[in-house]
Amino acid sequence: MTGRMQLGSQLRGLREARGITRADAGYAIRASESKISRLELGRVGSKIRDIEDLLALYGVTDAAQIAEIMKLAAEANRPGWWQSYNDLLPAWFATYLGLEEAVSRLRSYSVQFVPELLQTEEYARALLSSAYPGIHAEELDRRVEVTLCRQRAFFRSGGPHLWAVLDESVLHRVVGDQGVHRRQLEHLLALKGVTLQVLPFAAGEHPAQSGAFCLLRFPQAELGDIAYVQSLAGSTHHEKREEVDVHLQAMEHLCVAAHPPDTSAKLISALARPRL
Repeated sequence: MTGRMQLGSQLRGLREARGITRADAGYAIRASESKISRLELGRVGSKIRDIEDLLALYGVTDAAQIAEIMKLAAEANRPGWWQSYNDLLPAWFATYLGLEEAVSRLRSYSVQFVPELLQTEEYARALLSSAYPGIHAEELDRRVEVTLCRQRAFFRSGGPHLWAVLDESVLHRVVGDQGVHRRQLEHLLALKGVTLQVLPFAAGEHPAQSGAFCLLRFPQAELGDIAYVQSLAGSTHHEKREEVDVHLQAMEHLCVAAHPPDTSAKLISALARPRL
């Protein structure tokens, strides 16, 4: 997804520098204005011929610049690991997985359950079994595989940093059974390279009362932050500066109101102890 986003950013800059509308750019490659918009946002791949036609329209003649952009175009069309699961994943979630893999930092707030990136395999299996009643064993296995593949892709060597704020209710809600629940808490304690905070019940009201969300930051300076909100039926990506700022301010409030990481670890450890 990084390649798509970089390609889109460069194409947008070239188009705007020439004063060409998205509609005119779309007409030049026999596509719609919305297709150009999705291309510039890094949401879709593109045909090599279309990129060549756009570069010609934008007056790009420098051979080195053309070669760089065409290299990005080739990277943008490279399939991601999640495409093996396209029969299970809605398009909006596949788009998010591409974004997630491209970030340098991900900040998340979770209200009900441990976020997928931090779930144990048995916790994920129990949660997915509940989310898809009557699911066949083979499909359940593949959905669990998606979670595990997602974790491996994110926590790769030199990969991004995760800063997660968990509402205290996440630690008390039993998923699966008490054994699954306890081992999930122990897993949270064993995680390396993750900043983990718990928002206590005592924190009271806060700006994120509408629910869970994520903030995605990318290593490329020209790519702005994205706020991501998921629902049962889809997702919303907020990219306008004012919309991202609302979520950023809410996240900053949560991080201040939450226990610091060391205190959070002590609370998780206390809850993970077997009950006598």
